[in-house]
Amino acid sequence: MKWSSASSQAALIRLARAVSIFGHPMLVMPLAAWLAARNSRGDGSTTWLVLIAIVALGLVVLAYSASRVRGGHWQHVDASAPDERRGLNLFLLGVFVLAAALAAWHSGNSPITVALLLAAAVILLALLTAACCKLSLHVAFACFAIFVPGSFAAAAGIAILAIAVAWSRLVLGRHDRRDILVGALAGMVAGILFQTF
Repeated sequence: MKWSSASSQAALIRLARAVSIFGHPMLVMPLAAWLAARNSRGDGSTTWLVLIAIVALGLVVLAYSASRVRGGHWQHVDASAPDERRGLNLFLLGVFVLAAALAAWHSGNSPITVALLLAAAVILLALLTAACCKLSLHVAFACFAIFVPGSFAAAAGIAILAIAVAWSRLVLGRHDRRDILVGALAGMVAGILFQTF
């Protein structure tokens, strides 16, 4: 009986890890941006340009995280330790502000510029609230992504994913309920602001 319970717990952890990886902000936000660009009925080249730009942004962040682990500065690419997380958030803030400035220079006050600025604001909030909670960026960006596509069906699908991501972060012990709630609120506010502007 104990073996069965341990086996079930291991399977639950594996499932939570898979959901957490699939629901990573660097996968969810490009998907939402691609859906938004496609639903806006713009030309195909714009849709692919948006997708390529966001994937490139994700690869920059992944390369930074991997280099910190390889250099022995971090234990894991998830950056769960407080110092690791602060370093990652500072790097993310700089990258998103720079990306927003480049987007504004290239296309003015476009939806991608607004989305990048709001993403930077979520990361800044994570830095400012670090003393009282460990805001879940996974949950924040999954909730933000709900408001991006401009399609009810896509938004509903991403909302289900956001709930699954919140569950996975709790199961993996990466966050507590307060971290999840603050992340969800930050993401929803960012999403509502995105729709407003």
